[in-house]
Amino acid sequence: MKRIALTLATAAAMTTQPAGAQDTPQRPDRTAFHDLYKELVETNTTSSVGDCTLAARQVAARLRQAGFTDRELTLYVPPDRPRDGGLIVNWAGSNAKQPAMLLLAHIDVVEARREDWVREPFKLIEEGGYFYGRGTSDDKAQAAIFSDTLIRWKQSGFKPRRTVKLALTCGEEGTNERVLNGAGWAVDNLPEQMKAGFAFNEGGGGSEAPGGGPETLGVQVSQKSPRNFILEVTNPGGHSSVPKPDNAIYRLAEALLKVRGLQFPVRLNPVSTAYLAQAGALRKDAVGAAMVRLSQQPGDIQATQTVSGDPSLNAILRTTCVATLLDAGHAANALPQRATASINCRIAPGETAEQTKAAIEAAIADPEVKVLRSKIQERPVAVTPPLDPAILKPIAAIGAKHFPGVPVIPTQSTGATDATYLSKLGIPTYGIPGLWNDPATSGTHGLNERISADALYRGRDYIHEVVTYFASH
Repeated sequence: MKRIALTLATAAAMTTQPAGAQDTPQRPDRTAFHDLYKELVETNTTSSVGDCTLAARQVAARLRQAGFTDRELTLYVPPDRPRDGGLIVNWAGSNAKQPAMLLLAHIDVVEARREDWVREPFKLIEEGGYFYGRGTSDDKAQAAIFSDTLIRWKQSGFKPRRTVKLALTCGEEGTNERVLNGAGWAVDNLPEQMKAGFAFNEGGGGSEAPGGGPETLGVQVSQKSPRNFILEVTNPGGHSSVPKPDNAIYRLAEALLKVRGLQFPVRLNPVSTAYLAQAGALRKDAVGAAMVRLSQQPGDIQATQTVSGDPSLNAILRTTCVATLLDAGHAANALPQRATASINCRIAPGETAEQTKAAIEAAIADPEVKVLRSKIQERPVAVTPPLDPAILKPIAAIGAKHFPGVPVIPTQSTGATDATYLSKLGIPTYGIPGLWNDPATSGTHGLNERISADALYRGRDYIHEVVTYFASH
């Protein structure tokens, strides 16, 4: 811990003043950051009509103004995808033997229709202590913070000891074969630009306390792998005036009820076990006690049942599958010739898509219901990095400085991030904490997305110091 304390003092020199609720948004360095953040949020980067290439060029222009050279900046545009460009920054460190650090953030956002939102989704609006707009949280806050950190380093004369890379990519939010994933494209086509000893990415964050501020900070270490399947039933059909028991829609409906009842076994790993133990210890209820007990005794049936009763916790314990789309029939006066349903599965680390498909087939137990792999372009299977003290201890120590008394907990995401693509290069990737939010009101992927100004500014100071620490050693 002596080395950590010494190096934290060095990193602290890069922070203009201590983080805290008393800080004001009028700090000069915050004004410049706010301008960058605003430009990112107000640049539409949806897959339908947005332009990630424009957003990447805007950030590149700010980096050039700060002193970065064209040699250090790579603006890439995949062939035939003029709006799906991204930016890679490669800033050589003073010690070539040190493994590089990669900062990864996506600049594309989920679709947002003005008629559904209370406010204009592509205008940064500050109201009641919150910033509203599509991407304010996911993931332009982090993209802006990472970019801002490099700009502040250049302006202050800071020289990183290890090589620092920044990748701002497009397509993370894509969910079909028409959307190209920029992180995956960069890994396949620009591997030398992306290679690093470790990476920081989205997925960490933290939970908001009832009175504001962070209740916990989460460093994402593990995540589940999404895989999509199609249930398909075909039938000769016929005239609807002569109903038959063998109806494609009914058969599919029966299969779906069996999928609803399918519960996969508990599949814990070091990350989910650590989360149950630490997060459970913070709770003062029966669920918290069951979480701790389950972390110690994975076979405890009663503890499993108690924890599984919470949908969010249940999703951490095991693979889950759920019906998300239906399509059936071809005419109102005809028996259906085809009925299909989409099943979205989130596979726990250590399990495979083949095992999941076999479990669905066994649960349905009907050879007339085909279980097919979806045509949706899937991410690579997530690889869980180690619970490395060299990564986690400094994150927690700096967290204790910025957020006294707030625990930093390793987490396993029930979703998925672009970290899965970095695993193809063997890069251990961690979701950096600091940008806490309330999932019930954040509007992430939904309506009226927002993040508190307190979380944004204090999270920025924290993340800046974390990244500075690792750049210095």
